[in-house]
Amino acid sequence: MKIRELHINDTESFIKLNKKIDDSGYMLYDPGERQITADKQKKAIMQISEDESMKFLVAEIDGALTGYIGAFRGKLNRNKHSAYLVLGVDEIHRGKGIASRLFNAIFAWAENEGVSRLELTVIKENIPAFNLYKKMGFELEGEKVHSLMIDGEPVNEYYLYKMI
Repeated sequence: MKIRELHINDTESFIKLNKKIDDSGYMLYDPGERQITADKQKKAIMQISEDESMKFLVAEIDGALTGYIGAFRGKLNRNKHSAYLVLGVDEIHRGKGIASRLFNAIFAWAENEGVSRLELTVIKENIPAFNLYKKMGFELEGEKVHSLMIDGEPVNEYYLYKMI
């Protein structure tokens, strides 16, 4: 397994990976809701690679993308010490240590960049992800009540944080 930065030549593979991960039902997008063209995805990847406040890493196994982690750092003096994380791993590759490796790589980036606080949200019912985040050192900060609507029903999210 290789952990590396997302590159422009990953565009098609990244679109396919996002579709698989969105289909899990635990991401912000509903299954099938994310409609992005290759051109728009390329522009987004270029923007991420040019913006020093963002870091986007992918996991690759045998040439296939299997997961990602994105860090979106604050841009102002008061919040540039903090970054919001987004993690996704292809369902068929879960439980193989991919998420842990992605987290460890982003922890190293954060330490190197002077980012002292990492934060993320997780759907309350996503117990496996919640347990992973706790294992990686994240602490429960609070609960966002009815923050999402899934299948027409309100769903809560947990806010978690980790100090580096």
